[in-house]
Amino acid sequence: MIFSPFLRLLKTGLQTLRSLFQSRKELALENLALRQQLAIYDHKQPRPRMSTPDKLFWVFMSRSWSRWKEILVLVDPDTVVRWHQAGFRLFWRWKANRGKKIGRPPTKAEIRNLIRKMASENKWGAPRIHGELLKLGYKIDQATVSRLMPRKPRDPKQGQSWKTFLNNHSDVIAAMDFFVVPTATFGLLYGFFVIEHGRRKILHFNVTANPTANWVIQQLREAFPYETSVKYMIMDRDSIFSGIVRNTLLSMGIKPVRISARNPAENGIAERWVGSVRRDLLDHMIVLNERYLRRLVRSYVEYYQKDRTHLSLAKDTPAGRPVTPRPTAEASVVAVPRIGGLHHRYEWQAAA
Repeated sequence: MIFSPFLRLLKTGLQTLRSLFQSRKELALENLALRQQLAIYDHKQPRPRMSTPDKLFWVFMSRSWSRWKEILVLVDPDTVVRWHQAGFRLFWRWKANRGKKIGRPPTKAEIRNLIRKMASENKWGAPRIHGELLKLGYKIDQATVSRLMPRKPRDPKQGQSWKTFLNNHSDVIAAMDFFVVPTATFGLLYGFFVIEHGRRKILHFNVTANPTANWVIQQLREAFPYETSVKYMIMDRDSIFSGIVRNTLLSMGIKPVRISARNPAENGIAERWVGSVRRDLLDHMIVLNERYLRRLVRSYVEYYQKDRTHLSLAKDTPAGRPVTPRPTAEASVVAVPRIGGLHHRYEWQAAA
């Protein structure tokens, strides 16, 4: 376009004018960021590539300087967010693997095959097979034998399935769970939520850096301050959902239902919400602290309840979003930003 050089010149002039009013710290950070990018261009020809120190530099800048996105031109700001997430994974992998490995040694293949052979040939249970293995000189625990035994196929005619239970009681079922969020300093924050199965509505949400059973009890009291229609609460086998938490639910008239061990699919509604909040929000953010995360997720919950359509609700929202017909022939669709412009809601706007 004819005006493009003029617009670039005007933009450069405005930026120069603004620099006259910046503090020494702001100017020093801006010069440092620009010199770092120029150094990459000088030493990484023909195609500039960022090394690990370069990536660490921009992760540090994203944490310490609010205007880092304005100066960064080599890569997208979302790329710096992904670098931070990769650094978080590397940091905790290193922390988990340093020192001696813990845990019991794996069971030998010979013993595993022998357990399955005895179970198939004799129709024995774990105590009988365990006794036979002890007589053969094998040192193994009965719980390990029980875990390694082949599972009998379930008779579909006996009792209702888990899916049938969820479908039949969806209006009186809620689920609660935690999800972990890394911070800019590689710390961990824990988000707690309660979700209703019927309309997928978030009944309560909060954040803490130190979750305890007493803290969970307080969250349940805030989620259900009065008499509630919820009769069942689905939860996993996390040790934080201890006996006092379950007793609190019973005192509220809610029956706690714990899912099978290592089977998060049985708490699918809660797991899918965690996936949604990660894809829609957390994967695009670097969380600074507890207060920041609480504000972010609460703004997302408002968008989730009122604006975001759901396939399981026939493309409706948990709070119910009415269909808005076109008011006039001249009306046009406008985008209303949500969560700081990360998502949008679309509405009709009458012509001016």
